[in-house]
Amino acid sequence: MKRLFLIVLDSFGIGEEPDAYLWNDEGSNTLGAIRENENFDCPNLKKLGLFNIDGVGGGIDCPQAAYARMRESSMGKDTTIGHWEIAGIISPKPLPTYPNGFPKEVVEEFERLTGRKTLCNLPYSGTEVIKDYGQESIKTGALIIYTSADSVFQIAAHEDVVPVPELYRYCEIARNLLQGEHGVGRVIARPFEGEYPFKRTARRHDYSLIPPKNTMLDLLKKAGYDTISVGKIYDIFAGKSVSESNRTVSNADGMQKTMEMLDRDFNGICFTNLVDFDMLYGHRNDIDGYAKAATEFDRWLGGFLPKLKDQDLLMITADHGCDPKTPSTDHSREYVPMMLYGKGIKPINLGTRPTFADMSATVLDYFGVDKEDTCGTSFLAEVSE
Repeated sequence: MKRLFLIVLDSFGIGEEPDAYLWNDEGSNTLGAIRENENFDCPNLKKLGLFNIDGVGGGIDCPQAAYARMRESSMGKDTTIGHWEIAGIISPKPLPTYPNGFPKEVVEEFERLTGRKTLCNLPYSGTEVIKDYGQESIKTGALIIYTSADSVFQIAAHEDVVPVPELYRYCEIARNLLQGEHGVGRVIARPFEGEYPFKRTARRHDYSLIPPKNTMLDLLKKAGYDTISVGKIYDIFAGKSVSESNRTVSNADGMQKTMEMLDRDFNGICFTNLVDFDMLYGHRNDIDGYAKAATEFDRWLGGFLPKLKDQDLLMITADHGCDPKTPSTDHSREYVPMMLYGKGIKPINLGTRPTFADMSATVLDYFGVDKEDTCGTSFLAEVSE
């Protein structure tokens, strides 16, 4: 029996990539923005080798994990493309974005299919959009639709006006509509509640594109392994080849559910996404909050590591950056860290890897599953004692 825990610290970038200028992300460094903050204290990540990674600085003499700096090969910096690449798909074309809002014909068709009018249709902060349009939405029953620099179509409505199941149904309509040319990476339900200025609830739900090719999840499940998701992994992969889904409402909830998996005799992968780094702190330029979240994860990690069994592996990474120190509140084109820990794993520097997909190839190699047409090169042989 083998278990591998793959944890994605959503948006935990470690410095701009060489092509960051294509996204106006020069100078972005998410880790650099938080590591000097008084709330940042991550001794366990330091022991694993986070600061020994190329370009990070401040490492120690004897780290405990194999570590690498991972470069994104796909043309994008969003959650969907980042996770797809981690799972073995390189996307040569970016998913569509709408800096001026969605085309008139798309909006009109959405209104016809849902029977509701819409408001906004602009790139917007998720907290600001409900302040600016929430009252009108409640008064008229119109849906608030908005986007960001990412490939997303977001639908917000007050839960007292549009019940959550109905909002989900509208998202399914949008997902079916937004295919092909307008195939955004995610349609996202954004319910909110309370009185002005309103508060977003934890009942967010993502509707992703189905991955265009097989991922490591497909290959693992086909080979008979468990593919367990914690957090929004199920949504990112549109549920494809996920054998068990565990939804979460926060980082703390995701960490608890991942910890509980240590007591499970599963045979396969536990794939976790901790979204608060991105959703609550990166997008809101909250350096203090981001630093605190990193510290909370590190403390949790201190309890998690000693409980790993001899055959267990732990891989920690990220899917993109979201530097809370820059004027932008959007994702940033950054390298991401990779730390691989377990008995029999040599604590070596794997340098800078050319693609996130090397992680997928390594995971499949560990389970003895042929990577078939997925991308990436395994580094398992380099780290195995």
